[in-house]
Amino acid sequence: MASSNGKPNYSRRLSWLAVFIVLLFGGYSAVWYYVAGALEKFTATAITEFNKDGSKADCAKATARGFPFRIGLFCDNVRFEDPSQGVTVSAQAFRSAAQVYDPFHIVAELDSPAVISAPQLGDLGFNWKNLRASARLTTDFPQAVSVETDELSAAGNDATSALLRVKHAEGHMRQNGADLDLAGSFVDVAPDARLTKGMTLPPLSGEVDLTIKDGINFVRYGTGSLRGQSGTIRTLALTTGGTAGVTVAGPFSVSDEGLVDATFTVTVRNPKELSAQLVQMFPDKASQIQTGFAGLAVLGANPTVPLNIKGGSMTLGFIPLGKLPPL
Repeated sequence: MASSNGKPNYSRRLSWLAVFIVLLFGGYSAVWYYVAGALEKFTATAITEFNKDGSKADCAKATARGFPFRIGLFCDNVRFEDPSQGVTVSAQAFRSAAQVYDPFHIVAELDSPAVISAPQLGDLGFNWKNLRASARLTTDFPQAVSVETDELSAAGNDATSALLRVKHAEGHMRQNGADLDLAGSFVDVAPDARLTKGMTLPPLSGEVDLTIKDGINFVRYGTGSLRGQSGTIRTLALTTGGTAGVTVAGPFSVSDEGLVDATFTVTVRNPKELSAQLVQMFPDKASQIQTGFAGLAVLGANPTVPLNIKGGSMTLGFIPLGKLPPL
């Protein structure tokens, strides 16, 4: 026998290993289902507490899923009502998930269609191909949040045609010390003429990348007003089809009275094409547009000029542009 000859008893060791694996998996399963039950209970309690003020929120058939390596909340559909404002929002299935080894990184998806009803809007229906979000959480404030969507469209009450189409859009937020970095972009936004008072616009694309100073406290405790805030715009760009567009960059601040101070640089890409597009959109302003862009065209294919704002008063180069109203 193997044991009498001093050789290890492999069968016994394998048996103990099998027992250990079974116990480990059983313990892990018990912990997973305990956490899943706690998540479902927490969701139900949170919805009940939220609904106490007269609002109505629902996550139909909220269930924790993802065993064995993920855990997340699934709902057959979601709905929110604010009777005091007459606002209702509803959408289809909601799914969220986090890896068990990285529980603070959460991803989520929401299925279309969705409907938003409000007194001033009527019913607006939204459809999309994908609507995804991700967040990296910390104990007090999200470290980063991202949202993106593809093939988004919005239709009004008649639903005969879309009021708005967006090929792709995304937005991002991240902590930068006490500041907040914000970025976003959209591609091929096509508003219907009903939204632009009959004006036909070319497909619009754009991007923004900026920092709000002390932005975390602004989000936590702010009133939604930019008064008293400052920051830096690294990129604020709008492209009106083709290669024409405008890019703005520079620091800004807003006084407690709402007056803007800023030192921007403005780059106009392909001013000839942009001028032609603006004339088509605003034919009654054709003369002023052509005169203004004729001067820019002399500066090259992509001229850059300073835009200074002091107490709301705007100056483009040496040309006064009027005054911004208080924010």
